[in-house]
Parts: sequence; C-alpha cells; structure tokens
Amino acid sequence: MKRILLVLVLLCASMAQSQEKTFEKEVIKISKRIEIITNQQKDSLKSKIIDIDKKLETGEITKETSGTLKQEVAAYHARKIEKLVGEQERLLQLLVQDKTNGKIASSEELTSDYDDDNTFTIGNKVFKLTYKGDGKNEKDLNSVSKKELINKKSRRTTTQFVFALGLNNVLNNNELSSLNNSEYKFWQSHFYELGWTWKTRLTEDPSQVYFKYGVSFLWNNLRLQDNRIHVKNGENTEIETYGNQLSESRLRHVQMNFPMHLEWDLSKNKTYEDGRVKDRTNNAIRLGVGGFVGFKLGTRQYLEYNDANGVDIEEVQFNNFNMNTVNYGLSAYLGYKTTSLYVKYDLNPLFKNTETRNISLGLRLDLN
Repeated sequence: MKRILLVLVLLCASMAQSQEKTFEKEVIKISKRIEIITNQQKDSLKSKIIDIDKKLETGEITKETSGTLKQEVAAYHARKIEKLVGEQERLLQLLVQDKTNGKIASSEELTSDYDDDNTFTIGNKVFKLTYKGDGKNEKDLNSVSKKELINKKSRRTTTQFVFALGLNNVLNNNELSSLNNSEYKFWQSHFYELGWTWKTRLTEDPSQVYFKYGVSFLWNNLRLQDNRIHVKNGENTEIETYGNQLSESRLRHVQMNFPMHLEWDLSKNKTYEDGRVKDRTNNAIRLGVGGFVGFKLGTRQYLEYNDANGVDIEEVQFNNFNMNTVNYGLSAYLGYKTTSLYVKYDLNPLFKNTETRNISLGLRLDLN
C-alpha cells in the first residue's frame, strides 16, 4: 500500500513538474505584461487628450470643461495603471516567494477589461469619450495583448486532479437484484480512486462538450460476511468458512485504469463586450458517460482473528486468487461543479470461470 501511494505521489509530482514554467520565463512574462499595461494606458490617455482638444477647437466644450476632463482622464488612467501593475507586482512577489521555497507559482491571467465605458460626469452633464487610436504603437500593443489573452482564455485542454470514494460490491449474472443476496458486506466494502485527467474541448470555439481522459489508481475492498474467506482451488476461487472467528476478512485488489468519458459541462461561458468568449468549466451541472480499461497491479487477502491463546493475529495472503488481470467496463458521473455522484461497473468477470462482476458507487471530486 505504501509503495503504491509513493508511486502515485511521484507520478502526480512528475506531471505537475512537466507543466511548470521556469522562474526566468515567468519573470519575463510579468515584465512584459507590466510594460504592455503601462504603454496601453499612456497611449489611451494620449488619444483621449487629443479628442478633448478637438472638441475644444470645434466649440463642443469650454476651456474650463476641457481642463476638468483632462484631469479626470489622467486620474482615471493613473488608477488603472496602479491597479493593474499592482496585480502583476503581487504575482512577482508570490513567484519570488515560491522560488525561495523551491517551487514556482503559475501566473494568473491578465483580467483587465479593455472595453470599459470611459464616462465622466461634471455637474449634471455626462460626457462619454469615444476615440480611435491614432498611434501605431497603441494598435500593436492592443493586438498583441488581446491575442495573448484570447489564446489563454480559450485553452482547449485543462487538467484535473480526481479523487473518488464510496461503496464497492459485486453483481452476479449482471443482475442488480443480486446485491440483496451478496456474500459481501454492503456498507463495509469500499473503493478509493486517485487520478489525473485531461479535459479537451471537442470544438475550436468555446462549447459545452468535452472529451475527458486520464490515468487513475483504484483500491477495491471486498469484505465477506459470516466468518468466511476466499480460497484458491486450482482454476477456481471459492468462498469457505474459516476455522477461527474472524474480526476482519478483506480481499483487496489494486488496479491501474485509463478512464475515458464524453462530458457535457453546462457551465455558462463568459462573453465580453467585444465578442470575446471565455470557456468556463466545472461551474455548473456536469454529466460524463464513458468507460475505462486497465489492469490489476496486485491482490491480497487480509485476515484478523484471535488464536487459541487469545493472541491477535493479522495475516496477509499474497495471491491473485484467479482474478482477471485485464479489466474494462462502463462508468458515468453526474454532479454540480467539482462534486459528482459516480458509478463504475466492470464488464469482465472479477474471477475466472465466474459471472461475478465488480460494481462501485460513490462520490467523485474533479479539482482544476
């Protein structure tokens, strides 16, 4: 168990490390964003000043109003620079702190809204400035920053850490009613799943349909009722009564699966005033339907009892108990945001020469 957990932790760490940016690249990105923000606001202020001067020349506004408007727009863009650059400076501080601690933080998206209505009120009059950039530099900066922003907001593939747990049992002859006569304890048989998934949008533009795939590790536990154990008899595995009074009789099989689901994510995408659309996920009702294929990593049986002298005995039996190595089946989940109700059913028999199949029902967390 400890070895498997260690392998899983190392696997997740290697995946996270492969997606991590270098410290130098992140610093360069933040510096470029600060430069873009500053130049954008300065060029925008310059264009507004020119527009105000034109209105003054044509007599649309008075000289006093012109001076007031210039002060207003200058203060407005100063606040914008202070706010947006401040956000990037906080990211830089976090980056340096995480670098000191041996890890590198991920930079957040530049979330400023480029389409604010530039409206100013003087007395009981409202002025709305509409202008076109008169400088090539401003146009270039806007096009570069918006392109980078759109590309980042429109990522087709995201990643999630998956954790699931719940009840584990078996069906005989594919009959759900067989649960009523199961040889395994219903509430004491559990499963646990840890994994990593990738969620890819099926269309180029933001939508609500995704293909979700990944890798996961499962620990399936089956606890027998009535003081019985699993016994391997040639090519068959039988269930027999044990000589001592058992306090624990648990069969655990660990497997590595590769799940695949078609997911409908009803999260509402965000649309900006200029028509840009941000693809949102894990923010509403989600339905995933698909299956999995994998293989078993190991099987063992745990027995606990007191011997004739009252000594506590813990016995671990290492054997495959005629379990099928390759496993495949169907799975689905339905939930809201990160939490879902999760069901998984093996299509191939749990043991050779039987019609016993594993079924699991529980809760699932998909964490971006």
